[in-house]
Amino acid sequence: MSNFLSRLLLEPPPAHVFEVSEAGIAYHNAGQINFRPFEEGVLAVTPARDNVQKPESFAAHVGAIAGGAGKRRPAALILPDFSARVQVLDFDQFPSNPEEQIALIKFRVRKTVPFDVDSAVVSYHVQPCEKRVDVVVAVIALEIVARYEAPFRAAGYLPGLVTTLIIKLSGRTLCVMVEEGASLRLARTVELERVDLDEILAVLHPTIAYIEDELSTRPERVLLIGHPQAAAELGRELDLPVTPVTSRHGTPNEYNAGLHGYLQGAG
Repeated sequence: MSNFLSRLLLEPPPAHVFEVSEAGIAYHNAGQINFRPFEEGVLAVTPARDNVQKPESFAAHVGAIAGGAGKRRPAALILPDFSARVQVLDFDQFPSNPEEQIALIKFRVRKTVPFDVDSAVVSYHVQPCEKRVDVVVAVIALEIVARYEAPFRAAGYLPGLVTTLIIKLSGRTLCVMVEEGASLRLARTVELERVDLDEILAVLHPTIAYIEDELSTRPERVLLIGHPQAAAELGRELDLPVTPVTSRHGTPNEYNAGLHGYLQGAG
């Protein structure tokens, strides 16, 4: 689908970005990079065990930056390099199936990491070479990630995956997609008997119920493709923030969103 509308028309990264180190928290706010220093001993960075030595102090620093818990906000959280194990693995052949890729990577790194790789967070990037495949792999213990993320979540931030509901209406055809992080989890195309708010909501409310049941969360955001004038009313009815999708060529309407996505991806 035009590379999923060119990743939703090259949506910008989260507005809130944090980088954690033993010295403190660097963060981006109002167009400026700021830094909040830690007192000694808040963190002890290692891939082998929990990094957060003073959780109350760590949470207090995060809370001071956040200014109090409020509406949940997507955020990027950059962890210290040494909290993970990063390797370049070479393979003569590398499977195309993602599940087989993960299984093969875990098999290769199992004896090289100081934690249970089956419960670890694994991220990788495939780099095809002339006669082999090189794979850049980062592996980090799930416990370490959870302890870093906890105070940010408590302060109202959402590091990591964000669940997005995408709505596109073209004529009487309503297309609804659910995206979790970079993965498409659900796609529905429904022909409406009539084009009005009640008919649209009759499709969207069960979709949101599915997200809550299957993904154990509510959508963090709703992206509307076409009919930007309906965003405010949909937002009130769904009790969710609804944002019309735009591209560098303007705001797509109900009949040209695919063209916008293709042109955005083509540069």
